[in-house]
Amino acid sequence: MESLLLQAFEGKNKTVPVWLMRQAGRFLPEYRAIRQKHSLDEMFATPEIAADITCLPVNILNVDAAILFADILTLPINLGFDISFVDGSGPVIRNPLQSAADLKSYHDLSDIPHLRQTIQLVNKQLSPSVPLIGFAGAPFTVLSYLIEGGSSAHFRKTIRFMNQQPKEFRKVMDFLTKNTIRYLRLQKEAGIKVFQLFDTWGGILRATDYEELVLPYVRRIFTEVNLPSIYYLKNSYHLLPLMGKTKSDFLSVCETVDIVTDPVLRWTTKGIQGNLYCGLLYADDEILKKEVLRTLKAARRCRKYIFNLSHGIFPDVDVDKVRLLVDTVHSYSLK
Repeated sequence: MESLLLQAFEGKNKTVPVWLMRQAGRFLPEYRAIRQKHSLDEMFATPEIAADITCLPVNILNVDAAILFADILTLPINLGFDISFVDGSGPVIRNPLQSAADLKSYHDLSDIPHLRQTIQLVNKQLSPSVPLIGFAGAPFTVLSYLIEGGSSAHFRKTIRFMNQQPKEFRKVMDFLTKNTIRYLRLQKEAGIKVFQLFDTWGGILRATDYEELVLPYVRRIFTEVNLPSIYYLKNSYHLLPLMGKTKSDFLSVCETVDIVTDPVLRWTTKGIQGNLYCGLLYADDEILKKEVLRTLKAARRCRKYIFNLSHGIFPDVDVDKVRLLVDTVHSYSLK
């Protein structure tokens, strides 16, 4: 049976495919049971555990694709950055990047055997009709963590580096872009069928800065990795015209974009993914179903479409709400 998700990339699907960001996360009791026994570092680095977690939402929620259980900082860990995941604090980078001169302390990507093995194990578990989505963090988003030393509310160090050391900023972006391409090609060799590039923090930038300092590197990734592709950018409304220049096959948009009225979506030939506001998973069943259907009806104007959320599922969401969402999408016909 042919994959519904891959059919959507060709515009041949008769129903709407659905997968969800953070679909293999803390809202699942099965995930929490695993988490009680293992640290995040162990979960990411142990192929058998990571493969089982990757497949959980396919078995529990009946989504149309699995997405690799990894972190957007898996790549820099394998470039020489000392990163760990601390409960309640997120990632902690013990050797943050402060200038382009620091690049001599890091190295290019060679291989990540445990990631290859995870992908191979996942593909053994999945039905041929359920593709595995690989992913990477976009260079600017990854760089923001590496400069800030972890999560940040204001990204002051990143913005200061970008403005005070523009040449050095470009050198670091080039380093990350080159290795992101290697990272995604590694995943492709191991067996992913689609990839999504997460630019979670790209939306903090002005359009002028994004166009000059981010867009060229994103375009290069989509040009040099030959797979069906999706570009996700949080807070994307003001950058949507530039997102259309990225060479990705699909644009994944957040709740700031109105699929019905946005003029950019009237002329784009790209597919659209999104964009139910993830907070609606707290609503009662009737409202949630109504909003899912409203999103689906709005998306009929898109040439190609994949249902997803505006961002990841919150950790305290009721699993039954997510099941209702998926079932509602699957019951909706495009005929």
